[in-house]
Amino acid sequence: MSEWHHHHRDVTGGWLRPAVFGAMDGLVSNFALISGVVGGGASSTVVIVTGLAGLVAGACSMAVGEYTSVASQTELTRAEIEVEKAELIRNPEGELAELTALYRTRGVDAETSEKVARQITAQPELAWRVHVREELGVDPDDLPSPYVAALSSFAAFSVGAAVPVLPFLLGASGLIAAAVVSVLGLLVLGGVVARLTARPWWTGALRQLALGAFAAAVTFGIGSLVGSTLT
Repeated sequence: MSEWHHHHRDVTGGWLRPAVFGAMDGLVSNFALISGVVGGGASSTVVIVTGLAGLVAGACSMAVGEYTSVASQTELTRAEIEVEKAELIRNPEGELAELTALYRTRGVDAETSEKVARQITAQPELAWRVHVREELGVDPDDLPSPYVAALSSFAAFSVGAAVPVLPFLLGASGLIAAAVVSVLGLLVLGGVVARLTARPWWTGALRQLALGAFAAAVTFGIGSLVGSTLT
């Protein structure tokens, strides 16, 4: 009888969420920022400087935020792992009963649950890993890296934020060219995210387009209002 195994994609790694969020945030926030500045009547030079400043500031902010968030989460997880290890030494019978009860709640009969729990508890290195996976819901051997999260976020935000600035760097003077490339970018990014999450590409593309267009329209309106008032 032949055996077959299917492969799951990595859903717990530290790169996908910050990369996707970074690219989306970079494109939407810088497109909205540029729209607001253009709406206020700024020159192309001011728009370029503003767009590049938004790119650098946003990328650094995203990287710092992701690093701090993931590092704090990982440090908390490691602290709880140490608590679990200490508890297994201090109160092995209590931890044995806890693991037995856990398997019972999952439909395993009492005798088998206790037998499995005792076998696991007899192996200290295995025991704390099982308790951590079952109680904390994390894999202690595959914790997310704050460095990976920070670098992914920085790079992705930079790429996304560069899209609406590019037409102005190439000589465009109005918002139309930036809007066209930004719309294309929103559609592509939304579609890619949808495919990564096994959804129809057009649902993610249209959703991201709607959200990005809304953000740009709001800031353009505010920029126009403030610009006319100051003038």
